[in-house]
Amino acid sequence: MPKAALYTIIAVLLIGGGIVAYQQYEKEQNTLQIEVGPNGMKVDPPSR
Repeated sequence: MPKAALYTIIAVLLIGGGIVAYQQYEKEQNTLQIEVGPNGMKVDPPSR
């Protein structure tokens, strides 16, 4: 198998994995966020 074909397969796998990982990260953003700072506590409910 030519090197170019191997590099193409690796690139497709890396890009596909990156897309899946980013989608999972975006799903996790829709959770309850609680921040505690010097001005008190801030609660952000999940947006739907």
